[in-house]
Amino acid sequence: MAAHASSPVASRTRRLGATALLWTLAGLCVAAVALALLAQYRFGMRPCPWCTLQRAIYIILAILFALAACVKPAALRRSVAALGLLICGTGITSAIYQHHFAAQEFSCNLTLADKILKATKLSTALPEVFMPTASCANAAVSVLGIPFAYWSLGLFALLLLGSAWVLRRPT
Repeated sequence: MAAHASSPVASRTRRLGATALLWTLAGLCVAAVALALLAQYRFGMRPCPWCTLQRAIYIILAILFALAACVKPAALRRSVAALGLLICGTGITSAIYQHHFAAQEFSCNLTLADKILKATKLSTALPEVFMPTASCANAAVSVLGIPFAYWSLGLFALLLLGSAWVLRRPT
């Protein structure tokens, strides 16, 4: 016999589904940064400020998704997912800007990404992860024929869909 939609079993099942998704989303964010670092240090793909800014966005999202997975009240979980949704939007915007505008510029100095990295001191606090070492034009590379920025865009879009799914879950 199936559990009634408002039963404690159905509520627990929904919460477990959302929790598993949130941990998966957090893992995808960590994997994205790990792959970026592998590409940088193993395959010589030097990052520009927009690349490193997207790394920071992935790390913020990983923390938010893990936090949302750990909280019990559905309202709090939804609030964290809503924040994740907004941050995914910033990631999508940065990936689009990187590919269509920044990649056409030889210098990334004084761009928004460069200013954010300098203001947050990320590039000096963790230079191995956040220090840009290439211009935007030099960092415009493709993997399997797809621009690296589009891979990032696709992952941000997937994370956005996951956040939206958690946000729309009934209590």
